[in-house]
Amino acid sequence: MISLRARIIRHVTGAYFRTIDAKTADVQAMRHRWHSWAGVLGTSQGVTIEACELRGLNAEWLTPRNAADGKLLLYLHGGAYIMGSCNTHRELASHIASATGVRTLLPEYRLAPEHPFPAAIDDAIGIYRALIADGYAAQDIVIAGDSAGGGLTMATLLSLRDARDPLPSAACMLSPWLDLSATGESMTTRANQDPWFKPNDMPIVTSYYCEESQRRHPLASPVFADLSDLPPLFIQVGEDEILLSDSTRCAENVAAAGGNIELEIWPGMWHVFQVFVHRMPESRDAIRKIGEFIRRELKIGDFLEA
Repeated sequence: MISLRARIIRHVTGAYFRTIDAKTADVQAMRHRWHSWAGVLGTSQGVTIEACELRGLNAEWLTPRNAADGKLLLYLHGGAYIMGSCNTHRELASHIASATGVRTLLPEYRLAPEHPFPAAIDDAIGIYRALIADGYAAQDIVIAGDSAGGGLTMATLLSLRDARDPLPSAACMLSPWLDLSATGESMTTRANQDPWFKPNDMPIVTSYYCEESQRRHPLASPVFADLSDLPPLFIQVGEDEILLSDSTRCAENVAAAGGNIELEIWPGMWHVFQVFVHRMPESRDAIRKIGEFIRRELKIGDFLEA
């Protein structure tokens, strides 16, 4: 049974998404609307924000009180590879930073359609390598992201692994978009339950980021990749979202490859429900669990002896 607040938010936000027609939607207008709305959101108490530039990209450092020395969370925002910024994801990232006790970098990677696949991946790899060059140890870094940022997280891990770069200690993904070909069974089984997204819209949204021939490329759709030799992974996904199968197939593939993955399927929840941390108990509980996972993998505080 989900909370009353969750039911209200599900209804209100679902009504908004039903007004969007992917066939006629204007990317610039959607960006402006989301960024303007997100500007009124607050950040977690005690987290300081510092704007910066890294490898020619705008970014922000989000630093919680008593941040663990030398530890870092690289957070890759969602937005279907066509939207998203520090403005849209500052609140969510700040609450994760607070729950984790880790200084967090929130970069603005290049967006499609101006910069299609694989520009976002190139940016994420470049940022990670710049952090290593600046003196951060790979074992002191965790990469996380939501939606397209979750897919970008996995693509970054795969690229670093194949290039024989040192891998981060772990990665965390919230409702990751891992199959741009939209072939998961939840596209059908959750079509009438997802309050936000419609299966028929997915090919249209995907077309902004990559060509049809690229949709099964392992870096565009990591469900088709070799998922061996990756660091510990943690996924949270809503039970009612059409992207559910992206997460379940990823978990199955990682486990089959001998990897370490923890998958949480949240009953009654939808895409990146964690964003409503100020409004829903389910979101707060989910972020608390994200914090526990990251602290454990970075061996911080209560998990130091683990």
